[in-house]
Amino acid sequence: MTAAATVAGGTPRPARPSQLRRNVALLAVAAIVAWAALTIDVDLSKLLRLVGGLARIFYRMFLEHGPDLTYVQTSLSAMVQSIEIAWVGTIIGAIFSLPVGFFAAKNVSSGAISNGIRVALDAVRAFPEIILAVVIFIPIAGLGPEAGALAIGIHSIGTLGKLTAEVIEGIDPGPVEAVRAAGGTGLQVQRWGVLPQVLPEIVAFWLYRFEINIRASAILGVVGAGGIGFILQQTIAYGRFPKAGTALIVVVVATILVDTASGWVRRRIIEGSQGAQLEALAPTTAADIAA
Repeated sequence: MTAAATVAGGTPRPARPSQLRRNVALLAVAAIVAWAALTIDVDLSKLLRLVGGLARIFYRMFLEHGPDLTYVQTSLSAMVQSIEIAWVGTIIGAIFSLPVGFFAAKNVSSGAISNGIRVALDAVRAFPEIILAVVIFIPIAGLGPEAGALAIGIHSIGTLGKLTAEVIEGIDPGPVEAVRAAGGTGLQVQRWGVLPQVLPEIVAFWLYRFEINIRASAILGVVGAGGIGFILQQTIAYGRFPKAGTALIVVVVATILVDTASGWVRRRIIEGSQGAQLEALAPTTAADIAA
């Protein structure tokens, strides 16, 4: 019996790490956690008081007088605005990240261009949406949903562009070679040989990013970018906890519904693409390309 066992079909299975390596890895993780906790001077007494503070807020929101049901309509309107902000931001990210991802992919773009685009995407992702909103877009567009949508859109370009590039780098070269053999131009190679392979997975990433952007839009409302976050910030700041509890319930329910619907669509897209023959997606004759 060799150290690396084999699975069905004779494919070698990677050897499991030794007990010593696992222990060393666990000790390294524990040491990093301890170093971080000591460096930031964690006060355990404050952490214990935090639990009690959260319990008091929860009691005032949901148990003392119960949620203020008269505030449901206002909360729903604000939540719809947050979803709209997230949707616009996702559309901005999807439109611009698709071509950017092609330029960032090393297998379909030159090395210099790919490296430059990747550095730019890293720089965009380095700034959270709230920083983009406060520092750039609120001073330019003013308070309101426009600033929030722009901040989410720019940050989405950075994330979706990187994911798109990684998906493109993992394509099957067969369809690409078929298009080239049929006399396809560079643009036709991307259209017929690359895009059909990656589009289902990229669309799934867009939907997943939309789920994330809904949460981001709620956070941006705290700094005046509109949506349900502004409602939560105002109600808590002025001690209107029953109204805050209603808004929080609306956030939770809406997020669950959107996540469920988006997850169902993503699964259908991925399952539908798994059974397709990728070679059949590329044209095999010059006449097909011209069409």
